[in-house]
Amino acid sequence: MSSLPDFVEPLGAGVYAIDTGFQRPRFDAAFLVVDAGRAAFIDTGTNHAVPRLLAALDALGLSREAVDWVIPTHVHLDHAGGCGLLMASLPKARALVHPRGLRHMIDPSALYAGALAVYGAQEMEASYGALVAIPAGRAEASADGMVVHVGQRPLLLIDTPGHARHHHCIWDLRTAGWFTGDTFGLSYREFDDPARGPWILPTCTPVQFEPELLKASIRRLLERQPRRMYLTHYSAVDKVVPLAQTLMGQIDDLVEIGGRAPPPPQRHDWLVAELGRYLVDSAQAHGCAWPAERIRQALAMDIELNAQGLAIWLDRQARPAG
Repeated sequence: MSSLPDFVEPLGAGVYAIDTGFQRPRFDAAFLVVDAGRAAFIDTGTNHAVPRLLAALDALGLSREAVDWVIPTHVHLDHAGGCGLLMASLPKARALVHPRGLRHMIDPSALYAGALAVYGAQEMEASYGALVAIPAGRAEASADGMVVHVGQRPLLLIDTPGHARHHHCIWDLRTAGWFTGDTFGLSYREFDDPARGPWILPTCTPVQFEPELLKASIRRLLERQPRRMYLTHYSAVDKVVPLAQTLMGQIDDLVEIGGRAPPPPQRHDWLVAELGRYLVDSAQAHGCAWPAERIRQALAMDIELNAQGLAIWLDRQARPAG
């Protein structure tokens, strides 16, 4: 095994966080799980991350044939955009995808079109590139309670809606940890506080935010009394129960903020401003000494996407039942 690149972080017990390079350092992770000479990737980042993922295998002395599974937590492109291109280099790997997302990995045209509508052509080309389809014969749907193995290591998958209906989380018995995708929120390392630990915030990215389902999914994760969470944004966090309590309260706060929003066309700008104010206050209360504008700039993408997702949820609530 050669020395690890600086974008590969060993987390212990055969788990590695790979910084995909998306947007900024330590913003977006793919995870590599290794046991008995076999491996699985959980989340992949975008197409631009694939060279880093393959370099991690090389540094660990693992062949391309050693990878048995590629498991996106859900099909948003910062988690799954590189799946098809990665699997083209992994001859024995199979993709394991939530059943609601599987068709989008086999034919990513609708997925690309949806992301294009959110981000625009310039951002899609710069950040994601053209999506590569996974052959149908190399992809399968997960099921709630399904167990697969990496070497001798069991990985349990459960359905976790709330951030997206095509989201599952993966339980690693060896470390008593969940790979949470976006279900357990976002925690960027630059906001860690030496005394208070990690800071966290929820994500309600378009288009399937459902707050009560998200809280139910978080409670379900806690049932196994996890010792750590592996967040795509970003890496491992401990102090799981206090973070979960904070996250649940923040989800309620998002709903309350949405309830005060004016109608369109003023709504979007109002939500961006109010969410920005809320998150800046939260980060500073946690101990972040950055000026407010620097915090707001670091969280600009999440503020924008949360505003969009919250607006879509509000529109859905306003529709007549039936």
